[in-house]
Amino acid sequence: MPVLTRDIVPGLVATGASARVDHEAPANFKAGDLIRAKNINPKTHTRLPRYIRGKVGVVEFDHGVFVTPETAAHGQGEHPQHVYNVSFKATELWGADAPAKDTLRIDLWDDHMERV
Repeated sequence: MPVLTRDIVPGLVATGASARVDHEAPANFKAGDLIRAKNINPKTHTRLPRYIRGKVGVVEFDHGVFVTPETAAHGQGEHPQHVYNVSFKATELWGADAPAKDTLRIDLWDDHMERV
């Protein structure tokens, strides 16, 4: 995958380009697994939102294998890995005043998660 540059963005947006790859990468998690989002603070951009870091959630499903945007954007290769949909309770993210029945779902790469 080439490095994303300004001149190729319109074509990617117009065609709905996907970062899904046909690559055999091991799935480190499965639906129902309890995970913790890693608490990382890289100097460059990450797809791991700060409000998720260190929080515990549940894997809902596995989307399959995708290029890792953090490595691809910096010309460090595709680094294919699984992307999972993970559910976090609102109270886990924002404390006891958040509605107890509310959840937030977010997609996370293997590298952003660890087992609880």
